[in-house]
This record gives sequence, structure tokens and C-alpha cells, in this order.
Amino acid sequence: MTMPAELVASVTQPVFDWSFFTNAVIHPSGQFMTGLWRTIYISVVAQALGVVFGFVIALMRRSRFAGFRAAGAGYVWLVRGTPLLVQLVVVYNGLAATGLYRFEDSRVGPWIIMGVIKAAILTLAANEAAYMSEIFRAALDSIDVGQSEAAKALGMTPALSMRVVLLPQAFRITIPPLGNEFNLMMKSTSLLSVIGVQEMFLTAQSINSATFKTFEIFLAAAVYYLLLTGAWTIIQRWIEHRFNKGIRPATSSDSLRSRFMGSVRDNRLVGGAR
Repeated sequence: MTMPAELVASVTQPVFDWSFFTNAVIHPSGQFMTGLWRTIYISVVAQALGVVFGFVIALMRRSRFAGFRAAGAGYVWLVRGTPLLVQLVVVYNGLAATGLYRFEDSRVGPWIIMGVIKAAILTLAANEAAYMSEIFRAALDSIDVGQSEAAKALGMTPALSMRVVLLPQAFRITIPPLGNEFNLMMKSTSLLSVIGVQEMFLTAQSINSATFKTFEIFLAAAVYYLLLTGAWTIIQRWIEHRFNKGIRPATSSDSLRSRFMGSVRDNRLVGGAR
């Protein structure tokens, strides 16, 4: 019994189309590049907003007012306890279905911002804020309370102490976890396909529906995600190096007074040399 020629050809045909994969990676279509660009700017804007919101929530959790502390803790508990996928559907579809709010397209200068993009950025930023607030809170708590007391003894207000003494040190501590969070943010944008945002993952799905090259196109998308996270890793290393330049790691023999007052003395020496 002989097999039909078509069946033989389908069995002997290579499973993986290398030419399609190579072309998708080296010469991506305009549709794919649009999805890639959308993934990048949504990640950057959502992360920036998440950092700002997260810092505000961290300050609320350190407030002397119990109401602010409870509100900050409740927000973190609610957001961290529910999946991002559910939050996206509730914010975009749920609010519109209940008539509470509908994200509409709007025009900013020559650009039109789609409602679904606004919903995506807002939800990602709100989700990220809960995690960033915990990172900021841990960084601020790791700074010895003696530094705040010394700043107060020098006549600094709480706001000035936060800006001059605590925040520079806290920001240096937050850079590594902030880099990890941005890596996660770029990969989390693939969830936006559930509300119809045509980012890189949904674009790959559309190409797959037209070509049936499932393995090839999603592997190409994985390559681009890897390139994005790899590029960010290099940028993060550069930022860490820049902020840690000239800083000597603290040793156990350094007293708290020498760590804080020593930097003040050095600044005076620099000022005296003028």
C-alpha cells in the first residue's frame, strides 16, 4: 500500500520554517514594528507613573496619620492580591459595562490616544504602584533612623531631610529592584491582548492567524522580548554604575556618625578648597 503524494510531502516537509523565522526577526513587517513600538511606550509610561504613584503610597504608609497609613496598606493589599489580568478586564470592560466610566479616544495635539491604550497604561501603572510602594518603603526603612535625627538636629524640616538626606540614598537602593520591575512590566504588556491592545503579542497572534506559522512567529516575538529586556539590563547597569560612582561600600568598622557626618566634613573640605 502506497501513501498519497500530498501526504508524503506533508510528512517530509520541515516542521520549522527557518526562512519565515529569519525573515520575521531580521525584516519584521510594519505591523509587527508598530506592535513593538506600542509595547515600548506603554511600558515606559506605565512604569514612570507607577514609580510616582508608588512613592506617594510609600509616603502615605509612613505618615503619622492612621487614615493615610490604612489607605496605603489597603491599596497595596487589594492590588497585590488580585491578578493583573482581572484588573485589566475590570477597568476596561467592567467599568464600561456598569456605566461607571468608559475610556474614549481623545486627541492630544496631532496624536489620537485610543481609549484602550489609556485604560492599559492606567491599569499597569496602578498595579505597578503597589509593588513600587513596597520597594520605596523598604528602602526608606533600611536607612538608619539616626540620619533623620541628625538632619533634624541640624535644623532641617522633614521635607528637606527627605529630599537631601533620605531620598538620594533610598533611590540608590531602589535601582536594582526598579530594573527588575521594568523587565516584568515589558513582559506584562502581553496581557493587554485580552482587552484588545494591539501590542507585540497580539500582533504576533494576528500574523499567526494569517500564516499558521505559530512556532516561528511566536519565537520571533520571544527574540524581540529578549532584545528589549537585554537592552534594558545594559541601561540598568549603566545607571547603577553612575549612581554608585565614588561611593565606598560601608564596612562594619564605620560608625553611623562617621557615615553621615563624614560626608558633611568632606563637602566642607571641598567647599574650603574654592
